[in-house]
Amino acid sequence: MDSTHNKTKEPQYQICIELKNKHGISRLGLMSNQVWYDDPKRLLFSLSRYKFVAKMMTGRKNLLEIGCADAFATRIVLQEVGQVTAIDFDPIFIKDAQDLMNEKWKFKCHVHDILEKPVEGTFDGAYSLDVLEHIPRDSEEVFIANIAHSLTEHSILIIGTPSIQSQLYASTPSKIGHINCKDHSALRNLMSRFFHNVFIFSMNDEIVHTGFHPMAHYLFALCCSKKV
Repeated sequence: MDSTHNKTKEPQYQICIELKNKHGISRLGLMSNQVWYDDPKRLLFSLSRYKFVAKMMTGRKNLLEIGCADAFATRIVLQEVGQVTAIDFDPIFIKDAQDLMNEKWKFKCHVHDILEKPVEGTFDGAYSLDVLEHIPRDSEEVFIANIAHSLTEHSILIIGTPSIQSQLYASTPSKIGHINCKDHSALRNLMSRFFHNVFIFSMNDEIVHTGFHPMAHYLFALCCSKKV
């Protein structure tokens, strides 16, 4: 092949070719691939949620992610913390995450159903994005209690979930799985049973803010000071 085909016109971009030759081209995970195919902008929203978690958790030593799916965005959090343990109850997604694991961004990843029992070990932070809405209402306290069980006294927990108001605009597949969406008050009430301090943030598209909660498409509950 003509060497000109392997040289970028601006030398600072030659690293792109070198990285491709050494490590290949990165692949999207199973779930992120479906999102990128069907609704590309949704991938931006998902990545933005992980960035919010990363910044809120900066400096934490040992985080737990509950419901990681293909864990495509977990490395965004890993940029800001010591280590991450990611779990999901679906072996298909965990295998995909493990197959895509990059040595530079390595984290623990295994199958675990949080409704059955807590995760072994202790963590100074945890987060769960787009999972609570899939948990039956009669199991939601077990879900939170089992997460809280593995958290240290001064840990932080972040729960992210679509608002009940957003479901008017949700896709058919989303509506099938979203059996427990909440408004800001219900989310605060649930988390306040387990934490002394609960801070609710609104999110629209990729913007996190403290605006009018009923107009939020997505809600975050940032929780600290675990109740014994």
